[in-house]
Amino acid sequence: MKRITLGNKVFEGLNNAYVFGAGSDAKTTLVDTGVATPDVREQLANRLADLGSTFADIDEVLLTHWHEDHVGLAGVIQDAGGATVRVHADDAPLVERDPEAWTDMTERQRAFLDEWGVPDEPREELLAFIDSHDELTGPEPTVEPFADGERFSTPEGDLEALHLPGHTAGLAGFVFDAEDGRELFSGDALLPHYTPNVGGADVRVEEPLARYLETLERIIDGGFDRAFPGHRDPIDDPAGRAREIAAHHRERTERVLEVLGEVGPADPWTVSAQLFGDLSSIHILHGPGEAYAHLDHLAAAGIIERSGREYRLVETDPALGELFPAITTSA
Repeated sequence: MKRITLGNKVFEGLNNAYVFGAGSDAKTTLVDTGVATPDVREQLANRLADLGSTFADIDEVLLTHWHEDHVGLAGVIQDAGGATVRVHADDAPLVERDPEAWTDMTERQRAFLDEWGVPDEPREELLAFIDSHDELTGPEPTVEPFADGERFSTPEGDLEALHLPGHTAGLAGFVFDAEDGRELFSGDALLPHYTPNVGGADVRVEEPLARYLETLERIIDGGFDRAFPGHRDPIDDPAGRAREIAAHHRERTERVLEVLGEVGPADPWTVSAQLFGDLSSIHILHGPGEAYAHLDHLAAAGIIERSGREYRLVETDPALGELFPAITTSA
């Protein structure tokens, strides 16, 4: 396996793609592709050439999730050589750009912006940002959906799909049993330097924080020796990193409770402002989305309650341990 580092000027820094079987006469598999901007397309083509391959040599593209910085070049690669493009069934309609799926996504986003209390000016900035980045995605690929547990062969061994929802509904990692340990290609389910956004990154996900905490438990229980994430460097202790992220979410939940205690009943936009300050570009979606994910998690437990757009405290000194089992789950 070879890791390919790709630029990303729009979102959260460097992207990773991973290639199996490059430069051989056997099957060549690529995990994720980066965005479709000309500079990133050139970077990927040049790095593959260094490994003895071209876009046309790619036989299979496995996508971790539907976001543009992971799927942007999938259609370009498929057009070059007929590669099979696969993604989890829950994200497949968005990767194929099914009109009904995208209409539903757009309507959900706008409904949540209303529900979260996002004011007109930042809302307009966000929508302009979303509409101004068509260059991130190339031609849509034809996609073959997969389910949790499906296996895909490479010359170096099989990859097994592991459904890891939260950041998106259909995010999936790929498990690889290497000679020196068990590995997880984690996409954005597990990242080394920051926590994946939940709540705003995919508004289709119901109970987004609860789903993501279940994903962290699945990673902890997976017995992985290392993880190869969608951004930046490999993770040498995936279970430890998953626990750190779970602990971070518990701390953020405690801060949400403090905010409600300080300002009284509040909508997600107000809570987000207390958590993150001023927001711009895509973070106008991600910030209140993350606040909403935490408020939703607390409301489901009866610790707070919702009235209209606002949430208010019900319990003033709640026990949060049961809401964050991933902190104590043994690997």
